[in-house]
Amino acid sequence: MRMKRLLASLTVLVFAFLPLFAQEFVGQNCTSIMVGKKASADGSVITSHTCDGVYRTWAQWEPAADHEPGALHAVQRGTMNTRFRGDTTGVKLMGQIPEAAHTYAYLNTAYPCLNEKQLAMGETTFVGPDTLVNEAGWFTIEELERVALQRCDNARDAIRLMGSLAEEYGYGDEGECLTVADKNEVWQFEILGVGHEKVGAAWVAQRIPDDHVAVSANIPRIGKINRKSKDMLASANVEQVALDNGLWDGKGEFVFWKVFNTDYGNGRNFNDREWFILNHFAPSLGLTYDMEELPFSVKPEQPVDVREVMALFRETYEGTDFDMTRNVKLALPGNKEHPADTIVSPIANPWMNGVMSRTPPDGSRGVVRLFACNTASLLAARRGGRHLLALPG
Repeated sequence: MRMKRLLASLTVLVFAFLPLFAQEFVGQNCTSIMVGKKASADGSVITSHTCDGVYRTWAQWEPAADHEPGALHAVQRGTMNTRFRGDTTGVKLMGQIPEAAHTYAYLNTAYPCLNEKQLAMGETTFVGPDTLVNEAGWFTIEELERVALQRCDNARDAIRLMGSLAEEYGYGDEGECLTVADKNEVWQFEILGVGHEKVGAAWVAQRIPDDHVAVSANIPRIGKINRKSKDMLASANVEQVALDNGLWDGKGEFVFWKVFNTDYGNGRNFNDREWFILNHFAPSLGLTYDMEELPFSVKPEQPVDVREVMALFRETYEGTDFDMTRNVKLALPGNKEHPADTIVSPIANPWMNGVMSRTPPDGSRGVVRLFACNTASLLAARRGGRHLLALPG
């Protein structure tokens, strides 16, 4: 009953966990769409998350707990690849921090995503410069999520806590974005390391206006940093980290996404998903793919229903130059019994690009490869000479 009440409440989290393919390219994998409470059809704040990766699939509703004075919290790495709750295979203890007197119940998924106080998170990796990654840093992004969900009941406090912990104990992950929502607000939080041999973190967070929608999809989106704004939070060292690592010359205006972007963005703060989603919600703005920069967020021209957000995760760009239903071919490697075949399918998903591969479920015939299209919602395998096509979710 508690779970039913929680999921029917005012913060809406939409997430899809699709661990179907071993990634051969860093690219368009995770996506989060955010909707402010005045932009949604029912007054809910919405965040979301697709996790198109090879992480664990088990989930556990972890109970709230009280802790004795002096108790410690173990900061771990490697929990995303465990096979069951309590599995410690490949898990490394990075260190221990003081435990909170009381911790909230939360949904323990590969990327922890929701707690009993209606604090919800989505995640997308934007990678950033590899020169900033220090794997000795204690916290990965999923461990920051875990601690924040255990200790916080609102988005602002969660962002401040994650930022301060990463600064103090070190952030040991690639560039990441979390979309952090509570019953009243939704924020975009972007964080990186500070250098190979340095302990710390550089981060910035921006609130999506209540009447706007936004999207994060594997690329930094936050631009100018205004620390005087009540709708922006940032670590004090962001500009200095850029200077120290030769990412900014200290001249001209500091724009976060330009400084910490990688070649993946082609010098912009968007790719096809960001353009398509923002254009979907605000077509009268005339956003075009040849722009250098798209707005951080837009005001939708119609109230946004949660089902519309879910439908966008199934989009295939039909009617645009990125239409993924055209010329889609899935090639299945063969063997002596069954020569290689080609399946032509009208189904694709825009959240993954490039060539992806997966061992078929029966383990008998090599890998499944998808060429010139996307694969997050497509799984094909051949069993006993028959072609099977399955659409998760």
